[in-house]
Amino acid sequence: MAEISAKLVKELREKTGAGMMDCKKALQESNGDMEAAIAWLRQKGLASAGKKAGRVTAEGLVDSYIHTGGRIGVLVEVNCETDFVARNEKFKALVQDIAKQIAACPNVEFVSMDDIPPEYKEKERQIALGSDALKGKPPEVKEKIVAGKLEKTLKELCLLNQPFIRDQSKTVEELVKEHIAELGENIRIRRFQRFVLGEGIEKQETNLAEEVAAQTQAMSTAAKAAEAPREATETVSVPEATAATTPETTPQTTAEAAPETTTEAVLETAAEVAPETTTEAALETVAEVAPETTTEAALETTAETAPPEAAPESKGFGAAAKKAGSKSRASKKKK
Repeated sequence: MAEISAKLVKELREKTGAGMMDCKKALQESNGDMEAAIAWLRQKGLASAGKKAGRVTAEGLVDSYIHTGGRIGVLVEVNCETDFVARNEKFKALVQDIAKQIAACPNVEFVSMDDIPPEYKEKERQIALGSDALKGKPPEVKEKIVAGKLEKTLKELCLLNQPFIRDQSKTVEELVKEHIAELGENIRIRRFQRFVLGEGIEKQETNLAEEVAAQTQAMSTAAKAAEAPREATETVSVPEATAATTPETTPQTTAEAAPETTTEAVLETAAEVAPETTTEAALETVAEVAPETTTEAALETTAETAPPEAAPESKGFGAAAKKAGSKSRASKKKK
């Protein structure tokens, strides 16, 4: 490939009005042949685009593009010279293609190299100078390497220097110049804004597998906690259940449950303890224990509890009753 001098590039630019880089590329493609370079620029529609670059562009369109799923959105303003061209379908298609290009380029921040602030360029230059790959190299070599890396980095940030998504053989800048030549007006991408859903918001990163495992463990723990009271109720021991259902008998309870000893029970006890006890002694005992007991009840009880051998000594039921009655009245008087 023939060496392309700056003088040759300047001459071609003056003849065609194309940009410096376009003229250089045309000469490289034609091996330095001026006529072939001019033909190449005309085929690309760039021969007259440079002449229109200085014209004022106050019309145009603001268009938008929302990527599928609604997670990426773009707003872009593209200017032209007249509203007649702004309503042209080819111009509208160009603006839409530019919006899609911006959506597809997450690293793009500027329209062209001219839009990059000087302080940003210097910052990137210092980063390139601090590279470990430059250690031990002569200063002049370092400067060339840094210049090349800086240019590459800055071009990656500029929209016009990106390969066109529909045709990788040309850049966005070349796409715009083709439409300038075709529509006959200057066209300029003025500004754009790219929106990404959730950009700038701190997101909590979660591991789906760990989250599912934690939820499963929590459910298992809750199920065990719910079953524990039921198992404890079913395993209560029999003595405990008996103690819970049968209260301990107390003297007070016994006293409440057992009514006052009847005269009959007293007489029966006396007969069992001392069979030889006479009817009179039994009646005296009854009178002392239960004064309110009637003579008839005492006699009936005595008759039932007295031993068989005591019967012959008695002079009959009437005499015994008479005598028991007098004893009972005597006992009441003593009281």
